[in-house]
Amino acid sequence: MFQLLVIADDFTGALDTGVQFAVNGIRTRVVVDPKTDLTGCEADVLVVDTETRHLPPEEAAAVVGGLTGRAVAAGVERIYKKTDSALRGNVGAELESVLKASGQTFLPFLPAFPQMGRITRGGIHYIDGVPVTESPFGKDPFEPVTHSAVTELVREQSSLPVSHFPALRQGERIPLAEGILIFDAEREEELITTGRQLLTQTGLPVMAGCAGFGSVLPQLLGMKKQETVPAPKLDPRLLVICGSVNTITLAQLDRAENAGFARMRLTPRQKLEQGYWESDEGKEELKQIEAFVENHPHAMIETNDPGGNEPTAAYAGLLGLDREAMRVRIAGSLGHMVKALIAGPGVGTLLLTGGDTLLQCMNCIGVRELEPVCELEKGIVLARFAWEGCPRYVITKSGGFGQEQLFTKLAERIKNS
Repeated sequence: MFQLLVIADDFTGALDTGVQFAVNGIRTRVVVDPKTDLTGCEADVLVVDTETRHLPPEEAAAVVGGLTGRAVAAGVERIYKKTDSALRGNVGAELESVLKASGQTFLPFLPAFPQMGRITRGGIHYIDGVPVTESPFGKDPFEPVTHSAVTELVREQSSLPVSHFPALRQGERIPLAEGILIFDAEREEELITTGRQLLTQTGLPVMAGCAGFGSVLPQLLGMKKQETVPAPKLDPRLLVICGSVNTITLAQLDRAENAGFARMRLTPRQKLEQGYWESDEGKEELKQIEAFVENHPHAMIETNDPGGNEPTAAYAGLLGLDREAMRVRIAGSLGHMVKALIAGPGVGTLLLTGGDTLLQCMNCIGVRELEPVCELEKGIVLARFAWEGCPRYVITKSGGFGQEQLFTKLAERIKNS
């Protein structure tokens, strides 16, 4: 039986936490299936993407609670509920469902990721020095974060007691409280000291946090390491597939274009019309996209309209699509496009931005499991998968991760690998 179950709500989040164990030589599997078999896993860490971020809270809670209950019944030693480092998704509902299904009395929650500039101070969650609601994540068109106070955000979806505490110091006793216990952390050392006190006094059968706390768990839990595998040499051709609307990613695209990357934007029809790529017109345009990729060793294909996404929103209105349906259609369109491109000679190393994009691209080529290999930058994961009997590599990132020059730095790193 594996030592730790990590429950994530989207694919990129599953990978950015799973890789924290893989880079320490700990056998790690990342799968997309909340009903996956928990008894036949040969890895030490099993990361399950439940794809619950965009579900209604009640449905998300049922999925996550069901997986937690099965894990407890199967004798899984520890369960880690992985949350988004910007607090997107059904945070309160999923934390409550994990705690109830686990049979424990309280669930410690450490939401900070100091290594990425995401800290919790006085119960307020900050992104690069500003409260999360004032950051790009508070302005997200699909899933804006509406509370910077973590207790308020959790209470919006949970009826359990919710308490906030400062980071624990060495030797300090944990607070006597039930429900969901939120702990501050402004530095990685505070994640470690708080985690150590919780482990010593409770054994940490259930816990929650993002990749930040996940990154210190191998050390805290003393997990046995295997021999690490060196990072592979990657194809120097880089194809960026972007389905993110996050302003951080948009700045990365602009910076890369200014540095010489070729950039293509999909049209509203290409993104939203059902079955478009199977039409005669779509097939002809796929040939043009294949030629574009083959002729440009550093290429980017994105789903954002120039100057804003009003044309896509207007076309979605003509088709009768709401925001959720539009999000699903766009991700699905990218998946079908990648399926057509991946066998071509022009596709080298793939970089996929956003959990929806990653999921649909992998779904369309028939991949349900990825093996995290390493981090190329903090939060930027290189993963391996099997495709038609051969190993392939993909770089994944959340839309909100990475510095402005990320794509150009990755291209240079891949070239010199």
